[in-house]
Amino acid sequence: MTLEFGDPDLEGLKFPQDDPLVITLIIGNCPVMRVLDDNGASVDILFHDTFIRMGYNDSQLTSSNAPIYGFNHMECKVEGAIQLPVTIGEEPREATQMLNFQVVKAASTYNAIMGRIWIYAFKAVPSTYHMVLKFPTRNGAREARGDQKMAHVAMLQHLGPMEQGGRSSP
Repeated sequence: MTLEFGDPDLEGLKFPQDDPLVITLIIGNCPVMRVLDDNGASVDILFHDTFIRMGYNDSQLTSSNAPIYGFNHMECKVEGAIQLPVTIGEEPREATQMLNFQVVKAASTYNAIMGRIWIYAFKAVPSTYHMVLKFPTRNGAREARGDQKMAHVAMLQHLGPMEQGGRSSP
């Protein structure tokens, strides 16, 4: 199966843009918006406040010794780990995989950060330039479009007021 990107994938995007790829996934049977696709991350992260809003509690976590380091090389404490199903797409072209999440108590504009593990599990190919992630299913290729406006809002919330001047408009 071939996964290609081209000019039709650029329809509806506002340029210039340097927004992150932010999508919606079904995690643990709950729709989760503001999910950052970060192929630089080595783990899949679910933020604790999102974990609680999804109806889970800390007693469902297993212990985790996996340290997580942010871009500032500061260690972030992991509350625990949980394995949850992740679904992307819709029938008849959807894919589901069980993934291990590190649950972290930290402030974030995102609800989850999906790293290389999820990309490999789904055999997905992301393109931040096209703001789309393509993946194979048993019924053919499917794509998940990034939400440029949601990405822009999340980035503005993340950046301090002095850093916002260089961002693209939604």
